[in-house]
Amino acid sequence: MSDTPAPTPVAHTGAMKFLLGRRSCPAKTLGAPVPDRAALIPILTAALRCPDHGKLEPWRLVVLEKPALKRIAQLAEPYLEQLPLAPEKAEKARRQFGDADLVVAVISSPVQSDKVPLFEQLLSAGAVALGLLNASLASGWGANWLTGPLASNDAFLHEALGLVAPERLAAFIHIGTPVRTPPERPRPDLEKTVSWLPR
Repeated sequence: MSDTPAPTPVAHTGAMKFLLGRRSCPAKTLGAPVPDRAALIPILTAALRCPDHGKLEPWRLVVLEKPALKRIAQLAEPYLEQLPLAPEKAEKARRQFGDADLVVAVISSPVQSDKVPLFEQLLSAGAVALGLLNASLASGWGANWLTGPLASNDAFLHEALGLVAPERLAAFIHIGTPVRTPPERPRPDLEKTVSWLPR
């Protein structure tokens, strides 16, 4: 048996400080400027360094810049009219696209696998979404994870983003410059959400 001592963990104190204080920015508080393509590439690269059992890459990203978002906002109108939504909620859903300057759609794109169940592949897409959110915030931008009433509408998602079954939308990540400090909110109580199994 080796007498070599176990290595001492090296804490990434800056990263932990960021994670313990991170706050999403409401999408309505985000505006221009937004990251250009050169600034967005490292953010996207960081997001894709996520847990991915089997290295299947069961996700893809669609970057929506201002012209695409205006088109999608117009496209959304007839779909929203078909939903039992109050007019103000339908308008809010349309403006989610129309008022945005940059959105990255995270698409769950599962791969046929005998080893990795669909549930794990869906979780991997969620990990990409969180990684994208955090990488945006860590890069100094504001960011917010949204879905909305059309996030599960297959016909809309196919027409707007080219999704085909069995693909699903995991998240719309809005990225921009926050016009005000994001609000703090109550955080989970560890006493209620964490349990410790005895030996």
